[in-house]
Amino acid sequence: MIEERFTIEPATWAGDADALRAVRTEVFIIEQAIPEDEEWDEHDARSHHVIARDPHGRPIGTGRLTPLHTIGRMAVVRDWRGKGVGEAVLRSLVEHAREMRLPAVELHAQTHAIPFYAREGFVAFGDEYDECGIPHRSMRLDLAPSVRPPESKPPISPDAQVWLATNRDEARAAVLGVLAGARRAVSVLTRDLDPALLDAPDVIEAFKRLALAGGETRIRLLVQEPARAAGEGHRLVTLAQRLSSAFAFRTPVEEIDRLVAGAFIVNDRGGCFERGLATRFEGEGSSHAPARAAQLLAQFDAIWERSEPAAALRRLEL
Repeated sequence: MIEERFTIEPATWAGDADALRAVRTEVFIIEQAIPEDEEWDEHDARSHHVIARDPHGRPIGTGRLTPLHTIGRMAVVRDWRGKGVGEAVLRSLVEHAREMRLPAVELHAQTHAIPFYAREGFVAFGDEYDECGIPHRSMRLDLAPSVRPPESKPPISPDAQVWLATNRDEARAAVLGVLAGARRAVSVLTRDLDPALLDAPDVIEAFKRLALAGGETRIRLLVQEPARAAGEGHRLVTLAQRLSSAFAFRTPVEEIDRLVAGAFIVNDRGGCFERGLATRFEGEGSSHAPARAAQLLAQFDAIWERSEPAAALRRLEL
């Protein structure tokens, strides 16, 4: 049986309302018959949202953490239930609460879902009550500090070129800058080889120049969805086939690594460019931010060691 993959990413009401509404409408308004005027509230615009997407990018699950430190609107469409989507959404929200240094979070659990939340450490308290015609109980999770505290981004060297991308062309320019600044090595964390960025002719040429630079050139790519990249006829894969000694592809296998929402490229001279969401072009970086580059490279190396060769891409190289 082929494992079905999904991704988890942070979302905002301003930018992702249509996707969030689609899931909640299907689950709450249609399936559970909750009145529409009770589903949408003033907290949506001010909450931290999480959205799950299937391999085609379609929304399949949601959840939110409100300014009142409550988790809610947890929903997974019917076809994706029982496949770990709800757990991944909940864990992402809890981790965000830890990063905010919240002492605890609470939620209103539909009584049939109490065992689900209990498995994640939530404890029920108080009497059962009715909410939107459905029996609920309150639950609470006391939060210990995150094992890995949020990373602070070190300052950028004053003489460095700074990249603040808001669109595809600016993001591509930043990627070209990192490639141009590399001495012998580049490491890339990407969802699907980012065709809009990495399959552009000038970017392919920059990879080629680096690969042919001689010495111990090392271009490593961590690809979360290699099958999608292979199916799109990516020119970077073709280049790697021709210059296989310089390129290496791996794919994450552990859930925590497959659910990383961002993407980045980092070189061996302190240059880096990172995007908080791999599905968007917005990002930031610098031609010389060695401390931040070291942080990103350490994250990359840790995932690389836990990952496996990308079989879908390796087959194209035979």
